[in-house]
Amino acid sequence: MAKTIVHLVRHGEVHNPEKILYGRAPGFRLSERGQEMARLTAAYLAERSVTEVTSSPLLRAQQTAAPIAAAHGLDVLQDARLLESANHFEGLRVGYGDGALWRLRHWPAYINPFRPSWGEPYRSQAERVLAAVRDARHRNEGSEAVLVLHQLPIWVTRRKLEGKPLWHDPRRRQCGLASVTSLHFNGEHFSHIEYAEPAAALYAGAVDATGGKLT
Repeated sequence: MAKTIVHLVRHGEVHNPEKILYGRAPGFRLSERGQEMARLTAAYLAERSVTEVTSSPLLRAQQTAAPIAAAHGLDVLQDARLLESANHFEGLRVGYGDGALWRLRHWPAYINPFRPSWGEPYRSQAERVLAAVRDARHRNEGSEAVLVLHQLPIWVTRRKLEGKPLWHDPRRRQCGLASVTSLHFNGEHFSHIEYAEPAAALYAGAVDATGGKLT
């Protein structure tokens, strides 16, 4: 039975001085530290039997995928199923200004945290990413594929595979910048998950999508 691994790689730190929740907005690129994170993750995967690298269409994911693909002499493919989740607060500075949680016009976005009501349903995210994973596993049976995407879609996909509820505390996500969540398959059957943070040494002072400190 062929063993196949599909690695879900989160993009590196993004240049976001205005601390915008950028979501699917175009043009958000990696910071200098984010580029170094991408290089570290590429080095981590350089000796693996990677035969395909596919990225979310968003710039930050493509930039993270580029050194990974280059290390294996591959081009970066794109798959819209790997997009970031849609979010009611996209483009806003969450917590203050127009995105302040207390503003009345935002209250309907908090009605159902289990769905969640402020963005694309968790189930939808997991289903589209799992479809991309299945296709990648099929195309690269017996080797390894890399999918470069975004934190929340990776995390809910992992929880789906582990049989856990998709709703969760965002502060407890194990999905650091430029991290690698490796899905192992025996034939068509999911086996287990391994997790690595090749860029962890760069986390001190790094910021997430809303400008919050990671450490």
